[in-house]
Amino acid sequence: MSYLAADERYRSMTYRRAGRSGVQLPAVSLGLWHNFGDTQPLEVQRAVLRRAFDRGVTHFDLANNYGPPYGSAEANFGTLFAQDFRPYRDELFIATKAGWDMWPGPYGDGGSRKYLLASLDQSLGRMGLDHVDVFYSHRYDPDTPLEETMGALDTAVRSGRALYAAISNYPAEQHREAVAVLRELGTPVLLNQANYSILNRAPEDEGLLTAIGDTRTGLIAYSPLAQGLLTDRYLSGEVPAGSRMSVGHFLKEQALTGAKLRQLRSLAKLAEQRGQSLAQLALSWVLRDPRVVSVIVGASSVAQLDQNIDALNGAPLTEEELAEIDLLSRA
Repeated sequence: MSYLAADERYRSMTYRRAGRSGVQLPAVSLGLWHNFGDTQPLEVQRAVLRRAFDRGVTHFDLANNYGPPYGSAEANFGTLFAQDFRPYRDELFIATKAGWDMWPGPYGDGGSRKYLLASLDQSLGRMGLDHVDVFYSHRYDPDTPLEETMGALDTAVRSGRALYAAISNYPAEQHREAVAVLRELGTPVLLNQANYSILNRAPEDEGLLTAIGDTRTGLIAYSPLAQGLLTDRYLSGEVPAGSRMSVGHFLKEQALTGAKLRQLRSLAKLAEQRGQSLAQLALSWVLRDPRVVSVIVGASSVAQLDQNIDALNGAPLTEEELAEIDLLSRA
């Protein structure tokens, strides 16, 4: 059955401007990191993508090595795009990245011009697109001159393979340098994508948010739920079957210490007092800062996606609540 997007898809989503650009992104974006590889049924992926767009999520975030296996998230997205979303291409903001390990040999990792542009061409092929809306350098590579990496992003934009450039996992100093190089080249740069959550405040502590504000770019937060720690899944102290912690790839069972459980349960109690889940509180907290353009959430089901988007219905955090979260997050 062909897909028709909901008529009311733009009525309730909040959109935020990316720095000084003309681009507005949904406050909640859908990340295709964990749940869109070949280990997840395609029909579940289809249901999540359709529901996201029906609720105004226009931004789909991918990378060359998302899966598993590498490349499969882009390939699966390409299949669903062709079947469901091609009529809506101009309403979508599609991102991909290159920078981490992707294929064997010296040209499948890092920040070289050789790797980034070859990877982008492969990504476009997997997704069945002639361009992405934004192409990221996925990490700062100290072994490649910054001018070379940013020059590759400039080429991606000037060749029409991407509309905007962005960076990810760049520290504050390198963020400033990268933005300066891109702007000198005349390349529109939007975002720095960084790991940011109640449990990981490095963007504040290490000056990245200050650099974001000074350069009038935007931060887009990945792992705002700390790989699932900031959800109700682990509050019992048990590790549910099928959870990220049970797989143990990025989130290890050793993270669930007694002190961590007490911290999470205290945050969950505060969330309950606000009429929110722990995940909704965590998303509200990241979005409290106007320098944050969007939070990227993963979702393995429509119900999980809906709960995350419903965080936007929560009341603004009070000064008292923010102070309590500060104490709990640094405990």
